[in-house]
Amino acid sequence: MATAQVLLQRFYYLASIQDFPLRGIVLGTLFLACKTEENPQTIRNIINVVDIVVKRDRGYPEVVTDGYDSEYYELKNEMVIGEMQVLRRLAFNVQVELPYGLLANYLRSLELTDQERVPQLAWNYVNDLLRTPVYVCFQPETIACGAIFLAARECRVGLPTSPPWWAVFDANAEDVVQVAKAIRALQARKVPHIMPLSARELKMHGEGVLDEHVAQMRKEMRDKLDAEMKFASQEKNVDEGDGGGKRSQAEHVDDGAQPKSRRGARDSTSRDHNRRRHTSSRSRDTRHSSYRPH
Repeated sequence: MATAQVLLQRFYYLASIQDFPLRGIVLGTLFLACKTEENPQTIRNIINVVDIVVKRDRGYPEVVTDGYDSEYYELKNEMVIGEMQVLRRLAFNVQVELPYGLLANYLRSLELTDQERVPQLAWNYVNDLLRTPVYVCFQPETIACGAIFLAARECRVGLPTSPPWWAVFDANAEDVVQVAKAIRALQARKVPHIMPLSARELKMHGEGVLDEHVAQMRKEMRDKLDAEMKFASQEKNVDEGDGGGKRSQAEHVDDGAQPKSRRGARDSTSRDHNRRRHTSSRSRDTRHSSYRPH
């Protein structure tokens, strides 16, 4: 997930979101990150996860897409095209180095692992920075130091200054402060309630009607799901009623009465038996009547 977010930030440093809608690039970077991190996933799994996350965020019914409908094939095409565009724009440079391992080593070196809040807070800051271009602008060492600096300042924990702790980790003081400011700015920034995922939604977002469109889609999808569930329930009740009627009719057949099919078969068998017996009797009578002694 973190690798995909870094690739996403790199891509949009080189391309415009107006030319490349967000949904296709998200699918493409996730698919590419699974390959680079040697954790391959099927196309269907990635599409289903992204689709469910979007539906949950927008309040749509969380129905998994069918693997044979038009919506699934549309998302699949967007994924393949998005992956190709990311590789093309990045010139196949998809190597990503994350600061999590460095952060753990730095906390241990500064003897901050025993602190109650500093390690977790610094880890949270590193996660939050994935939503910013910081991973494109600074080295992993600087990002880890910036998270530690802000976490220690929040918890009022002193850090060594002789020698400067950030210099030991090959970081620049100004860059560390810039990373801390980016975290502060992210906390103060208001994220749009609904992210435009396609070119059409991006245009609606610019016109200020995206929220109304999503609300209308939410209502239509819920009404459609309710109608399908109601129809399925009616079909089930009809099937159960027909099956119960047939079983009841079979159970109430009297012992002395036989079904028509059985009576017909029994009467036919009796007629055949009587016919054969009558034919045999006539043949015997014919033989006896034609016999003449010499």
